[in-house]
Amino acid sequence: MREFFNDLLSTIFFFAVYALLGNIFIATGAAIAVGIVQIVLMRARGKPIDAMQWLSLGLVVVLGGATLLTQNPRFVMLKPSAIHSAIGAVMLRRGWLGRYLPPRAIPYVTPGEVVGWGYAWAALMFGLAAANLVFVATLEPRTWAWLITFTATGGKLALFAAQYVIMRSTIMRRVRRQRAAAAA
Repeated sequence: MREFFNDLLSTIFFFAVYALLGNIFIATGAAIAVGIVQIVLMRARGKPIDAMQWLSLGLVVVLGGATLLTQNPRFVMLKPSAIHSAIGAVMLRRGWLGRYLPPRAIPYVTPGEVVGWGYAWAALMFGLAAANLVFVATLEPRTWAWLITFTATGGKLALFAAQYVIMRSTIMRRVRRQRAAAAA
């Protein structure tokens, strides 16, 4: 969870400032500042900076900078589509989800299930990217901010819950079968 929070810190900060002040330009400037400070602090502490953090910083600086220079909020509104598309592309790599499984679950999960759930996550990311493009084209910034926040968060929570419930029940069924076979 910490890595996920770090990857999205400038985005979270953007939405928090925008929700409080209702000014997309101040929120954009704050997001740029938080992204830069975050990278500087990580470098000062000697911590590795993940590719997604560099991508997130680059997008917030470029699209946020374009928003501030042109006074057009649509640029920064495109950032979620760019991020979700990039994440979706990474999630197309077979088996990426395996490293997130708890070690005790690994013996009970098939490679096909790991790949299938990974592709489900990729599909969600591409769907969120497309939905955001529609929101950017059709909504004013305040409505967009609320809708993309709840759509993206809700979609991710729903898929996480479905994956958790299905994988847990599948694993538990396999564990019971294995114990029954060992007892017989």
